[in-house]
Amino acid sequence: MEVLEIIKVIILGIVQGITEWLPVSSTGHLILFDAFLQLNESELFVNTFFVVIQFGSILAVIFLYFRKLNPFSRSKDLVARHETINLWKKVIVAIIPAAILGLLFDDTIDAMFYNPVTVAVMLIVYGILFIVIENRHRFPYYRNLEQLDYKTAFLIGCFQSLALIPGTSRSGATIVGALLLGTARPVAAEFSFFMAIPTMLGASALKLLKAGLAFTTAEWMLLLLGFVVSFVVSVFAIKFLMSYIQQHDFKVFGYYRIILGILLLLYFVVL
Repeated sequence: MEVLEIIKVIILGIVQGITEWLPVSSTGHLILFDAFLQLNESELFVNTFFVVIQFGSILAVIFLYFRKLNPFSRSKDLVARHETINLWKKVIVAIIPAAILGLLFDDTIDAMFYNPVTVAVMLIVYGILFIVIENRHRFPYYRNLEQLDYKTAFLIGCFQSLALIPGTSRSGATIVGALLLGTARPVAAEFSFFMAIPTMLGASALKLLKAGLAFTTAEWMLLLLGFVVSFVVSVFAIKFLMSYIQQHDFKVFGYYRIILGILLLLYFVVL
């Protein structure tokens, strides 16, 4: 196992851990970093590696919000357990649009749109949307997850399905939709996190089944390293985002997306 490959795995794990939860498009960042840090491994391993580090990110959400998401916690009374079950019902309703469209068109969309130009354009478009929406954001109607109704949850899920186009950002599309529908920023972010659990688990499991698991011991070690790095960094990224949006809006991420999108266009199209 080469030292250079270990460094690449660590860097990519860090990038995944940060960008999966901040609304800046993990796909856009991984495409950019992969252009400079190509893993010296088979295509099968590389595809599996990106799925595995996603698992690390998902586990971070479960770890941080386990009590909130666990309806069987002994520390919860009947009312709290009922609210938790309702939260899961809302999450299930919200993931229906992306689940259906993903099963039907995921491979087709990847074949048509998984390229640097599409990613760059989507980064810029949603960056502008973040800025415009935040400039018009008023006092939120939904100030906690309990107030969120099923219709709004489903509509947020419709926005999440837009993230099937690479570069959109799953969390970015979900948060944009939630803000437009009148949720408070912390509610938009947390609901986006919770929607990611079944959405990303399902998509990742499907890709792993397609890829198979026939790897050498050294490759398994690299997969484990990427998984752990992604998990640890995701924990800090989620904590940072929830702390940041208590006092700030999402516009900084909009500006960042626009800059990154322009850089991608310059690198892959102009240069």
